[in-house]
Amino acid sequence: MEIKMKGYQKMTAVTVAVLAAGCSSVETESWQNCAIAGGLMGGAAGAFVEGATEVAGGAIVGATIAGSLCEKTEVQSPGVEPDTDADGVVDSRDACPGSLEGAIVDSKGCSIDSDADGVADFKDQCPDSVAGAQVNALGCVDALVLDGVSFHTGSAVLTQSAKGILLPLAMAHHQHHSGVSLIISGHTDSQGSDESNQRLSESRAKAVKEFMVIHGCDAEKLAAIGYGESKAIADNTTQEGRAKNRRVELTIRK
Repeated sequence: MEIKMKGYQKMTAVTVAVLAAGCSSVETESWQNCAIAGGLMGGAAGAFVEGATEVAGGAIVGATIAGSLCEKTEVQSPGVEPDTDADGVVDSRDACPGSLEGAIVDSKGCSIDSDADGVADFKDQCPDSVAGAQVNALGCVDALVLDGVSFHTGSAVLTQSAKGILLPLAMAHHQHHSGVSLIISGHTDSQGSDESNQRLSESRAKAVKEFMVIHGCDAEKLAAIGYGESKAIADNTTQEGRAKNRRVELTIRK
């Protein structure tokens, strides 16, 4: 019995040595295979001394040792460099390693600002500002007219195309301008009475606010105001002018 135990101990030592060498380069995801191999080798060590108890014990010891060794050997895939801010430019070449999520970056990993107004493109709601223009946090010189944001005739119900325009605006405010307070102002043409136009402009401004809140914007950062027909920007005597006057604008609340 003593001879068998000595033989078993020797085989266990051999098992450990082989496993240490074989598992030293195994990748983490293959640790199960390494542990299985350890179990087989441990079982073989037990079988060498012709005892069922030793076979079972050896298998357990081998699997435990192998699993422990394999679990601790993590090998990163060769040639893969980290990209901490996930902007597509690896850290070793990234001159701006803290880029925000969604930022459009150049080959150096820095946010692109096409119109050089100080507001990166991915946050700029007016990406074609004139050179040297003084812009607000949205990247706009004046109030941002939401071109294409329209409503069904005589109502405050947004059209589907209007929703398609507002959605990226709401997401941009939620993700990149959450600290900026905005005024959503509704305007109408001069068709109809002053009272009805005032109510309609207020309802339309509120409809835009509600849409933006539903899509993640903070209601406390949005104020909806209606101006009716009082702030026309075009001639109400022409169809084209009236179309321009029916509008929704965004301005920064100071």
